[in-house]
Amino acid sequence: MKKLFTGLSVFLGLSISGFAQSANHDQYKETISYLQGNSIYDRGVMTFFEEMRNYGFAHSDPFMRDAQTLACIFMLIFFSLKCYEMMAGDKKLEIMPLLRPFALVILLMWWPIFCQIIAFPTDLIATKTEVLFGTQNDTNNALRLDRAAYMIEMADQLVEYQAVTEMASEQAQESDKDLGTVVVDGVKGFFSDQILAPIVQMRIRMQTSLQLLATQIIELVAIWILRVCVYIIFMLQIIYSTVLVILGPFSVVASILPAFRDAFTTWIARFVSVNLYVGVAYLILYITGRLQQYALEVEIDKYEYLLSTGGGADRLEKMAWLASNGFLSFGLVIVAFFVSAIAITTVPSISTWIISTSGISSAATTAGRMGSSASKSISRAKLIQP
Repeated sequence: MKKLFTGLSVFLGLSISGFAQSANHDQYKETISYLQGNSIYDRGVMTFFEEMRNYGFAHSDPFMRDAQTLACIFMLIFFSLKCYEMMAGDKKLEIMPLLRPFALVILLMWWPIFCQIIAFPTDLIATKTEVLFGTQNDTNNALRLDRAAYMIEMADQLVEYQAVTEMASEQAQESDKDLGTVVVDGVKGFFSDQILAPIVQMRIRMQTSLQLLATQIIELVAIWILRVCVYIIFMLQIIYSTVLVILGPFSVVASILPAFRDAFTTWIARFVSVNLYVGVAYLILYITGRLQQYALEVEIDKYEYLLSTGGGADRLEKMAWLASNGFLSFGLVIVAFFVSAIAITTVPSISTWIISTSGISSAATTAGRMGSSASKSISRAKLIQP
């Protein structure tokens, strides 16, 4: 909050002190970069998310011994059940189901490597989409600062335009009221040029500066809403993936028992779905970044038209409309930020569309049942043979 209030104070002071000078344009860009951040999505926070993404792989040991202990206990229970079924004559000896617990225990011994292998395809997708997002974000950030320079120049033009218009209107009213002597007109002209004009210009400059400040505050709120939505998605991905990696061995252990046979396949589906958050998020940010680029370019084109010398009365009319609008923005960029914030919240849903947790679990269960049926058929065929 201290940084925010400091940036607003610097911004307002820079605007009032005379933002018409070309040197102040660069200062205004620095103020915007300080107030809104060095990018649309703060680079420091995004770097933090990249570093924390592999946190679970490096800290998966705390519960590993407990999981291995439970695996030994569950293996004894599993073998006891199988022995009882064969002793009772309900089932015959099957080799493959007995090897499954040993395979799961071996997997526990190489758990971090197994998780990295499962996450490799999703990491590959995330890397490619991150490159697209980075290029688009750099373009949008450059356009954002260029638009800020056009906005400060537009504010200066509005100050001059409104000051000239108001002074001309007051002089016209005075001339209609009194057609005094040349001496009186000269005194009035001197008073208007030397005293009244600077006061009027300062008042209009203050009004325009407040409009510019209100515009930047609204844009800052829109940017932070977008950032909060993006940061929540990336933070949820880090939390979910870390919990799945650290506590995932218990899913492997539970799948040893027949009652929880699908626990491991469900874990794989959820882990892949959660790791897809990063790739899907960067892809959505790239798509919405194109929307932001379009909005920034459209507003820059409008500012260039209003600042051009051509256009005549039509340009002055549109400039007057912008001055009376209360804000020095056309609203397209703000709407683009809000649309991007809404779009990024769809990442979990889109990820489950690509990797359905129930779908993978059912498919794996069906495949396991088909394999078991096939092995039973082979064993029966062997018994039938003479």
